[in-house]
Amino acid sequence: MRRALPATQLIFAALTALVLHNHSGSLADCRMFLAALALIEAVYLIRIYREPRRCAALSVITSLILIILFTWELAAVNLKIANPILLPPPDEVFEVFADCRALMLKGVFSSLTLLGFSMSSALISGVVLGLAVGRVPFLRDIFLPVAKVLSPVPPIIYSPYAVAVMPTFRSAAALIIILGIFWPTFMGIINRVAAMDRRIADSARALGLSPREMIFRVMLPYLFPGIMSGLHVTLSTSFLLLTMAEMMGASSGLGYFIKNYSDYANYTNVIAGIILIGVVVSLLNALLSFAEKRLVRWKE
Repeated sequence: MRRALPATQLIFAALTALVLHNHSGSLADCRMFLAALALIEAVYLIRIYREPRRCAALSVITSLILIILFTWELAAVNLKIANPILLPPPDEVFEVFADCRALMLKGVFSSLTLLGFSMSSALISGVVLGLAVGRVPFLRDIFLPVAKVLSPVPPIIYSPYAVAVMPTFRSAAALIIILGIFWPTFMGIINRVAAMDRRIADSARALGLSPREMIFRVMLPYLFPGIMSGLHVTLSTSFLLLTMAEMMGASSGLGYFIKNYSDYANYTNVIAGIILIGVVVSLLNALLSFAEKRLVRWKE
């Protein structure tokens, strides 16, 4: 019975979309909207197949998404109670994914390239320096208070100075993301190293491990699960910083896509860009969860 629910939802979604779509007599005009509904159902089917115990929760989430889309279509098309400029019909919004697919793909590639470089640089430097400082009490007493002061500072505050100092806007955006990720990572690694059970370190020393072996065979495996768990928050923070940085004056990227069209009051494309960002972040989080399950098997 539960497995039959998605098919019923899909049929209901398709029929409702066709009935509500009263401003065009062509099925082709709402093809992307129907494709989006089919994709939602496909994702739902895959998830309940892989996680049947979450069937009820996934059904509620999927139903809520469909209700939002139907209410949106009803308000924008049939009842006409929404401003057509600020809230265009969903079929027009989803059609943007077909009309602007090349520009969107270019923006996704540009954003992910910048995000990958900045996030990896911040994480690697934060982990390496955090390990070095956390192992030495003297250095910890010096740098931990500094990290506690700088970590809560919103990195977007650095943007005017970064734009003035860095040679290109892209490098300025990378610096903002790195600063936003480095200090929390640096402080977190120092605290984890300081909280490490002394018996683990003493046992490793009793085995005659060298400092290199101590780091790679004891400390990094000890810290790795915590680093992987924190990557979800780090990813969300990084994407937030990325989007804000790209909206300040970039010439490409997802943030630029939204800012560029909002300047011309093209809110159809703006809403499409917002949806695209949500999809990209969701896919990255799903990929991260998949990697975490494979790399940190003992958490299962």
